[in-house]
Amino acid sequence: MISVVIPLYNKEHQIAETLRSVLEQTFQDFEVVIVDDGSTDKSSEEALKIRDPRIRFVRQENAGVSAARNRGIEEARFDLIAFLDADDRWKPEYLQTQYDLFQKYPQCGVFACNYEFVHADGSIHPTVIRKLAFEGQDGILDNYFEVASCSHPPICSISIMVRKEALLSIGGFPVGIRSGEDLLTWARLACSCKIAYSKTAAADFYVEGYGISDRPKRLPDPENKVGRELIKLSKNHSFPGLSRYISHWHKMRASIYMRLGMKKYCICESLKALKFNSLNAKVYIYIFLMILPRNLKTEILSKL
Repeated sequence: MISVVIPLYNKEHQIAETLRSVLEQTFQDFEVVIVDDGSTDKSSEEALKIRDPRIRFVRQENAGVSAARNRGIEEARFDLIAFLDADDRWKPEYLQTQYDLFQKYPQCGVFACNYEFVHADGSIHPTVIRKLAFEGQDGILDNYFEVASCSHPPICSISIMVRKEALLSIGGFPVGIRSGEDLLTWARLACSCKIAYSKTAAADFYVEGYGISDRPKRLPDPENKVGRELIKLSKNHSFPGLSRYISHWHKMRASIYMRLGMKKYCICESLKALKFNSLNAKVYIYIFLMILPRNLKTEILSKL
């Protein structure tokens, strides 16, 4: 059986639809652990309206999404744990897709599948996943960092199922990181166990403010704990593409600072990105845009 862990914080308008997407799965051998991370709206009431004996509800004081997921891992009764955010949805075949991977690749500790982006206007866009090391519909993702550094993230927080022991071996999700805690978790898992991957897009990931011309909702973590931890991984492991992945991480931070007009921080992150991969072409574009007059930069970004 599978434990589905849903961290919940102020998603009163989305949680019911999210839960319905779980209950409508073609694979029905699961439990659902909802961890309300100190919601201040009616999220709890909306979740409790949906009655199913497989749903368990846990409350805690607000401690962040990592702490909520870790609480869900602790409460999970089964070895296979699938994560779903409270404002996203699975397609009906999602859990069956993951369970099929588990049966086909029992040597793996991580099982992941593709997903689709759903934008605020309702439009759906596929991911771009490059350099997969297998030809068929599924296989072993043994070059995770190579794929992740030149693609959309091959794994996201709603497209992964993990053995509980694998999560415990890396200490669960890192607490105290505001952004990128999931990317760091996937990186640690990629360094510690094998990943089975399906090209089937079985999850809907809702996005807002991810476009190059969109204004980000929040600043990157000024301490950049994720970057420091990724560098630690690179010192202990020699996986292909890990340096390029670190460069990719700094490029993402540079992109946010660029869209916020924070020239100094954008250039600083861009130079760090180039340190780990001098061929990271987009970074040169970011630096060029930052030295342009503000009105010209805004005009160019609006056309991208």
